[in-house]
Amino acid sequence: MATVTLGGKEFEVDEDGFIQDPDLWDKQVAADLARNEEGIEEMTEDHWRVVNYLRDYYLKFKIAPMVRKLCKESGVDLKKMYVLFPSGPAKGACKVAGLPKPTGCV
Repeated sequence: MATVTLGGKEFEVDEDGFIQDPDLWDKQVAADLARNEEGIEEMTEDHWRVVNYLRDYYLKFKIAPMVRKLCKESGVDLKKMYVLFPSGPAKGACKVAGLPKPTGCV
């Protein structure tokens, strides 16, 4: 596993850049991941709505939600999801949210 510095902290990441300890995540880590991995210069309210939903869901159920549920419950449709997170909800949004790499559909 590789090590990266995000938000002034060191993290182990897998081969796809997902941090391995979601408990160390914070908003500065998210901003660095968004900038470095997704090319997002500034996180908007919509970005945070998606990220916060993903984190809350993951902390409650220990799994990322299905894409359909994510879109419905966050109020961000799939087309806009790809505008916000160009690599998509699984790779982009989950990575920025500090979740482990999803194993199934997100």
